[in-house]
Amino acid sequence: MPQQLAIIVLVDVANALEAKSLEDNTYLFDNMKLQGSENEGTGKLVTAINGSYWSDGSQASEQVLNWLPYSLGSIPPTVPKGYQADRARQTDQQALAELQTIVQQGAQGTDTSSQLAQLQRSVGTKVKNTRRTRGPADTKVLDITGKVVAADSTAAVSYPAPVITDIYGEAVDEKIMYPAEYGSPDMVTDGWYWSATVDTSRPGTYAYTMKIQLHKLVEQGTEMLWEPVNLTCESFLRITSEPKRNAFTGAGLNFLPLS
Repeated sequence: MPQQLAIIVLVDVANALEAKSLEDNTYLFDNMKLQGSENEGTGKLVTAINGSYWSDGSQASEQVLNWLPYSLGSIPPTVPKGYQADRARQTDQQALAELQTIVQQGAQGTDTSSQLAQLQRSVGTKVKNTRRTRGPADTKVLDITGKVVAADSTAAVSYPAPVITDIYGEAVDEKIMYPAEYGSPDMVTDGWYWSATVDTSRPGTYAYTMKIQLHKLVEQGTEMLWEPVNLTCESFLRITSEPKRNAFTGAGLNFLPLS
């Protein structure tokens, strides 16, 4: 049974977009720190992959890697997927109630132009979502606390999660690992994630590069759109290999002692 290893790719999206680089704006973690991984929490993670081989030299176990990208300072991925749609409906219902009040005030001769302008700003903030999702094409902009805000406000916008679009480089060219994108019922990753099988029979340190797509909020005409921005981030695999041993005795794979 292959071992499963998770690699968390945490991106400070706001700073990365401003700097147009993932350098110093990406934090990588894996669950092999106690097994030799280095530079945890930095953009130069060296993931330890401890392979093993049989007495004849053949590979005894392979390693499976899973990459999970997240956005720093945005709404947590554990929030229900329908949250944005629910918040949009709530603000629409609130806007309709406010509009009815304004109409009643206007009928009484009250100047409601400023109220109408404010209401228009609050309900007219929509962006097209370019990410793969089963949700509606248009969604309102949320801040990092989950509240609907105007796109041109000073509030910090909740950016969509980063999307890994490709994994390539030395480790792939040398056929050390075989990455691919897979479909999944896990909606935290919008049903898609990157995984790779690693050949643990070839010790050494190998680099690989992730192409990561971020989304920047831009104004186009009268609309606010999420514009895709593609950046890259490099990481490393360090493969070691040793003979397959009995976990109880530390010796070869033969019978266990009675006492």
